[in-house]
Amino acid sequence: MDHDPVLCDEWIGRAVTIVACTDPTWVGRSGTIIDETKNTFLIDTGDGRRRIAKHTATFQLTVDNRTININGALLRHRPEERIKRLR
Repeated sequence: MDHDPVLCDEWIGRAVTIVACTDPTWVGRSGTIIDETKNTFLIDTGDGRRRIAKHTATFQLTVDNRTININGALLRHRPEERIKRLR
């Protein structure tokens, strides 16, 4: 099964923007992922740290000069499990 390589990468330290979310107050927020659990990201938004459920949002990020959108439901694994499972 082919997956975008970014799905297997480390997400902590990545700058992301929320482009879709079940909670409309999140749409358009940007920040840096500073922690990750199986179901959530902790994002430093500059106005504080906020935790968001992965499955509720679509995350936009830039990798290798290309902008991609990733449905957070695809990331609902512990980081170490996601890396092993998708490679």
